[in-house]
Amino acid sequence: MSHDTVGTWQTRELMELATFLSREVGALVRKAREGEVSVHDLKSSPTDVVTKVDLAAETRLRELLAEHRPEDAVLGEEGGTTGGSSGLTWILDPIDGTVNFLYGIPVYAVSVAVVAGPPEPGRWTQVAGAVTNAAEGRTWWAGRGLGAWYEGERVHVNAPAPLAQSLVGTGFAYEARVRRHQAQVLGHLLDKVRDLRRGGSCALDLCAVASGRLDAFFETGTKVWDFAAGSLVVREAGGVVRGLGEDPEGTAMVIAGPAETVDALDSLLREAGAGAVL
Repeated sequence: MSHDTVGTWQTRELMELATFLSREVGALVRKAREGEVSVHDLKSSPTDVVTKVDLAAETRLRELLAEHRPEDAVLGEEGGTTGGSSGLTWILDPIDGTVNFLYGIPVYAVSVAVVAGPPEPGRWTQVAGAVTNAAEGRTWWAGRGLGAWYEGERVHVNAPAPLAQSLVGTGFAYEARVRRHQAQVLGHLLDKVRDLRRGGSCALDLCAVASGRLDAFFETGTKVWDFAAGSLVVREAGGVVRGLGEDPEGTAMVIAGPAETVDALDSLLREAGAGAVL
């Protein structure tokens, strides 16, 4: 399916479904946190963990999609890719912020996005997405051309401000060599911004930018499921999301915020050699 054939009515329908899925599985994740949670497996490093709840949450998302949209493809963090015939792909992060979830820190999210075309930044067209803070049961959602919303209230990014007056969010990768490089980049930035915050969930950090809780955000080492929904929320809230220079957002870098702030942050990050380690 070409993005040109996804009309407003279908975009709204897909946005409502993304919101339902994110809320429904967010409630499952929140309920599961009331019991004992432990590490089920490791991924890229000993600090990159997955719990049984991650797996159960993605399984439930896939079950619901099979009921509602059996013709669509699915790309999930835990379950990989399953093909479809519609030209649409759902991109799922069952728990973004698993370490927070493991420790009981209430900053973890269920992120659900749907895109037309290849599920790759620069080639996709983002259609709809939703991010639920599972611990709080509160949701951001957006649809292409339909704006960005938080619990039914329209949200907008902050007006651009000098970096020295900007609160900037970031995150850290799991690989030790990447973290060491990120620490060097932070050292270059720290005295040039109002302050830095590290929440532990890329999806929620992007939504914080969309809501004006952060002025900007950047991170190296993210995967497409981390930002597929949140980046659309930022865009529909009046912000921009991209990588370094003219690159689209991706594993090398995600930068989000008002256009002028993103430009200034991009220059500073390139001065610091950000992204070069990947």
